[in-house]
Amino acid sequence: MKIVLNVIWLLLCGLWMALGYVIAGIICFILIITIPFGIASFRIANYALWPFGRTVVRKPTAGAMSVIGNIIWLVFAGVWLAIGHIVTGIALCLTIIGIPLGIASFKMVPVSLLPLGAEIVSTDEYMPTGPSRM
Repeated sequence: MKIVLNVIWLLLCGLWMALGYVIAGIICFILIITIPFGIASFRIANYALWPFGRTVVRKPTAGAMSVIGNIIWLVFAGVWLAIGHIVTGIALCLTIIGIPLGIASFKMVPVSLLPLGAEIVSTDEYMPTGPSRM
């Protein structure tokens, strides 16, 4: 099912979203000082291409520099990207078939707001930490 949803996602909106993130990443690399933002942008572009079966996990080792970088990102790019994902998610949710795609778009809002210190992992490999449930 993940493959079917990913292919539909790719055709309807994933390719365009990923292209936007790639363009932003290239601009960040050209400006040199913003290379960490470019790396984060390329990571999100990869996630935007094929979101089903993957999730975003915060790195516990992310330090103060990622917090500062996330604040800068939030002010200059994060808010606009999040608004784009929300608008796209609402548009996708207007049809029954688009509801899972809209949910995937909403799932990208946190990583588009605060990308530094986040890691995108497969849901098959992801094991949440905390108290175990038996």
